[in-house]
Amino acid sequence: MASEQEKKSIINSIKNWREVRNKKAEEKQPQTTSEKIISFGKTLIGAILIVMIINGLFLASFVVPTGSMENTVMTGDFLFVNKFIYGPSTPQIVPFLNIPLPFYKFPGVKDPEVGDVIVFIYPGDRDEVESKEFQYYLKRCVATAGDTLQIIGNKVYVNNKEYYLPENGVYDPRVPDSPAEQLSTFPKGRNYTRNNYGPIRIPKKGDIINVDLFNLKEWEYFIRKEGKTVEASNFQLLIDGKPTNSYKVERDYCFGLGDNRDHSLDSRYWGFIPYDNVVGTPMIVYWSWESRDEYLNEYSFIEKVKRIRWSRIFNIIR
Repeated sequence: MASEQEKKSIINSIKNWREVRNKKAEEKQPQTTSEKIISFGKTLIGAILIVMIINGLFLASFVVPTGSMENTVMTGDFLFVNKFIYGPSTPQIVPFLNIPLPFYKFPGVKDPEVGDVIVFIYPGDRDEVESKEFQYYLKRCVATAGDTLQIIGNKVYVNNKEYYLPENGVYDPRVPDSPAEQLSTFPKGRNYTRNNYGPIRIPKKGDIINVDLFNLKEWEYFIRKEGKTVEASNFQLLIDGKPTNSYKVERDYCFGLGDNRDHSLDSRYWGFIPYDNVVGTPMIVYWSWESRDEYLNEYSFIEKVKRIRWSRIFNIIR
């Protein structure tokens, strides 16, 4: 057994260790206002970096802003998105500020498939090289690279087989097919409409597209979105300054439609979705409330509670 002297020595050692530890802890605590601000700033930056890494690699939150996918997902649904399945990436935006960042996308478990609900970076309007602002969109993939898609009387056909409206999808018979839509659909000049569209092949990496001065308006922005320069000079088409009458596609693409078919601005209007832009698939609704008008943030807490859609919480997205 230890003697009394040995016991006292052990106790004194413990006391000394605690005093040293407490002194170091006190020294680490910021003493001045500037030190406290710097300490808070470091903590905040660390938290933002952790959120950015998780958001890029594994899991993200997405709020549904429009009704284009009703009733599969609803305006005001808050979704968890699986970002690992199509390829995790380095951070794409600065959280809270929505500032886009250069990012690298890693290989995924699979490519988008017909029937998948996909979240993707909006590639921009039909007649612009890139979107004016960074936005995530949500649509259903109905055709993939190399497929031929056609819509006849609102029925969708992929490789000559009908692709039926998903279980919760809707048509609105009150919205007629309008010839005026020919001016706004993609590709420009094909004169397609919402309900009668195609046939059109979804571009696949390596495809050769015949392009000349007569059909240039159809493909000009598609080619420019792939990073090429396009111009007409001396009755010749020049791509990256070289005369040509064809273009070799450099990326794989898919075609997205909204499940709310007659109230969706989708690939029929702005074009193909590059696989590289597809960032994930929604898994589950973790929160939902009725938010069809812009004044929701002005409602009282009780009014907001009344708008919660309890029946949608924990719904799995298919």
